[in-house]
Amino acid sequence: MSSGGSDPAETPEERSFLSTAEAAALERELLEDYRFGRQQLVELCGHASAVAVTKVFPLPTLSRKQRTVLVVCGPEQNGAVGLVCARHLRVFEYEPTIFYPTRSLDLLHQDLTTQCEKMDIPFLSYLPTEVQLINDAYGLVVDAVLGPGVEPSEVGGPCTRALATLKLLSIPLVSLDIPSGWDAETGGDAEDGLRPDVLVSLAAPKRCAGRFSGRHHFVAGRFVPDDVRRKFALRLPGYTGTDCVAAL
Repeated sequence: MSSGGSDPAETPEERSFLSTAEAAALERELLEDYRFGRQQLVELCGHASAVAVTKVFPLPTLSRKQRTVLVVCGPEQNGAVGLVCARHLRVFEYEPTIFYPTRSLDLLHQDLTTQCEKMDIPFLSYLPTEVQLINDAYGLVVDAVLGPGVEPSEVGGPCTRALATLKLLSIPLVSLDIPSGWDAETGGDAEDGLRPDVLVSLAAPKRCAGRFSGRHHFVAGRFVPDDVRRKFALRLPGYTGTDCVAAL
């Protein structure tokens, strides 16, 4: 993996992946020491996730049907990132639809949901169990169901059933941060779980990303200050121009 312009005298301690504990500590550093707001981080990650979609599926190359994107959101923070991603995809002139079966009572989720509704982004009341209906209706799917450390059993039956359906799709799948259902440390369930074509690692890749074998892997972490990157000894590629994502 390219160091992207970081110090050539890299120490053996530097690495490209974070453990779950390290990822949580990095987020605390941003929230508590740098005074980022949670909504601010969700917005940055959601916008960058939408940009990553545009890199792999550029609008001018897509038919009208291929511009349709199904964004599947869970009730935790990853779902909030998915809602922001859907809103930005709409701004970028894609045609997102959201499936958000277990809605969070968190005010941030409610605000983000309102923003999507006011931008006329449709919400599905149910996800068809007939996989071919989804394959026929959408060009790709964004998986924003589960983030690191969230088990399918924690978010309820509708999300679990949605993941079972996503495993069977033949259209491209984009997972945000980690493929939902994977163990963030080991990549457990990587064989039987979701097999995304695209992974967008938020802030920095988690350890399970080492088992990702899809076509495109991006990191969306340009907002992470250099001091924080050095503190966690992260070796990641540099960002080009004004890009908010970098290919790994």
